[in-house]
Amino acid sequence: MENGEQPLLSPSKDEYHNSQIHDHVGSSTGIQYFFREFCVESKKLWYLAAPAIFTSICQYSLGAITQVFAGQLGTTELAMVSVENSIIAGFCYGIMWGMGSALETLCGIAFGAGHLEMLGIYMQRSWIILNVTALLLMFLYIFATPVLKIIGETDEISEEAGLFSLWMIPQLFAYAMNYPLTKFLQAQSKFMAMAVISAVTIVLHTVFSWLLMLKLGWGMVGAAVVLNLSWWFIVLAELVYIFSGACGRAWTGFSWMAFQNLWGFLKLSLASALMLALEIWYMMALALFAGYFMDAEVSVDASSICTNILGWTIMAGFGLNAAVSVRVSNELGAAQPRAAKFSAVVVGATSSLIGLFLALVLTVSGKQYPSLFSTDSQVKDLVYELTPLLGLAILVYNLQFALAGWQSYVAYVNLGCYYLVGIPSCLLMAFKFNMGIQGIWWGILVGSVLEASIISWIMYKTDWNKEASIAGDKLQQWGEKTFNDTEF
Repeated sequence: MENGEQPLLSPSKDEYHNSQIHDHVGSSTGIQYFFREFCVESKKLWYLAAPAIFTSICQYSLGAITQVFAGQLGTTELAMVSVENSIIAGFCYGIMWGMGSALETLCGIAFGAGHLEMLGIYMQRSWIILNVTALLLMFLYIFATPVLKIIGETDEISEEAGLFSLWMIPQLFAYAMNYPLTKFLQAQSKFMAMAVISAVTIVLHTVFSWLLMLKLGWGMVGAAVVLNLSWWFIVLAELVYIFSGACGRAWTGFSWMAFQNLWGFLKLSLASALMLALEIWYMMALALFAGYFMDAEVSVDASSICTNILGWTIMAGFGLNAAVSVRVSNELGAAQPRAAKFSAVVVGATSSLIGLFLALVLTVSGKQYPSLFSTDSQVKDLVYELTPLLGLAILVYNLQFALAGWQSYVAYVNLGCYYLVGIPSCLLMAFKFNMGIQGIWWGILVGSVLEASIISWIMYKTDWNKEASIAGDKLQQWGEKTFNDTEF
C-alpha cells in the first residue's frame, strides 16, 4: 500500500459521509438505515475477526489440548499441567501478551496513515523488550516449586508443577517472539496467514501429543516436548512468511533504529501489560484458591476444566477485539472518528450475542462435556455443578474482552473491580459463607460484571473526535519523529 492510498477496509471520508449513521433513529427509516450500516460494518469486522478468532482458538488450544491428554493420564498429571499453565505460565502470559499489545495501537495508527516503514521498527523494539523480560521471568519457572508452596499450594502439586515448569522454559521465549509478530501482522490485516499457520500447528500438536503422551508412553515429558515445539513452530512459520516479502514495506530488514528510544517504548509496553496482566492474573485466582480446599486435587481439576472452557469460548472476544482494534486504529489514523465509534458499537453487540449463544450451548450439554476432560467421577460432578456459573462467565467475558481497548482507563477499572471487589468477594463467599468452589466463581463474576458495565459506559462516553486528535499526535510523536532519529 502506498502512502496516498486508503488503508485496507477503511472507507474514504466521502464514502463514510454518505453512509454515516443518523443521530436520531426514532423513525422506521432511521432504524432500517442503522441496521443496514450495522450489516456493512459487521462484514468488515468479520472479514478480520473470523480468522482472528480461529487463530486465537488454535493458539489457546495448544495448552488446553495438552491438559485434555494429561487428564487421560490421571488427576495428578492434570493438576500438574493445570497449575503450571494457570499460575506460572499464566502469570508470564499476562505480562508478555500485555507488553506485546503496545504494538496494537502504534502499528494500527501507522498503517492507517500509510507509514508502513515504522511497523517493522516497532516490532523489533518489542522483541528486544520482551526477550529481556523473558530472561527476568525465567527465574519464576526455575523457582516455581517454592513459589507455589509459598502461595499455599499442596506440596505434591507444587513439586509436580514445579518440575513441569522447568521443562516449559522454551515456551516463555516463544511468547516473547510471538506476541510482537501477532500484533505486527494484525495491523496489516494478515489474519488469514496467521490462521493457516495456526491450523497446521494445532493438527500437528494434537497428533504428536497423542503419539508421545499416550501411544509411546512419554507422559508429561512428551507433553512438554510437543508444547514447546508447537509454539516455536508458530514463531518460525510467521518469520518465514514475513521474511519472504509478504509484508512489503512494513518489513525492510533489521535496523539499528530498533535500539533507539527503548525507554519510551518500554513505558508504553508496561502500560499495556498492566491492563491485560491484571485481567489474566484475576483468572489465575481460580486455580490458586481452588488449591486451598480439603479436596484440593479435585477442586483444582474441576476449576481448571471450567477455566479451559471459558478460555476457549472467550477467544471469540479476543478475535473481535483484534478486529475492532485494527478497524478503530485505522479509522482514527485516517481521521474518521464516527466510523471508529460505530465499529466499537457493532463489536459490542456482536460479542454479546456470541457469548449468549455459547452459554446456551454449554448449559444444554452440561451432562456430556465433563467426560471429555476427565475420567474421575468426582471431578465430572463438580464441573457439572459449576456449569451455570460458567455459562454466565462466558457471556460477561466475551463482552468484556471485545471492548477492552482503552489502556489508560481499563488498568484502573481492572484494579478496582477485580482486586478491591472481586477477590475479596471470592474469599468471603468461598470461606466465610462456606460456598466452596462455587463461591470462588461467584466472586470472580461479581468483579467481572462490574468491570464489563464500566467498560461499556466508558465506550458510550468516549469523545471520538478527541481520540482521532490523539491518534494524530501519536503518529507525530512515535511515527515521523522516530523515523527521523528524534526522541519520543
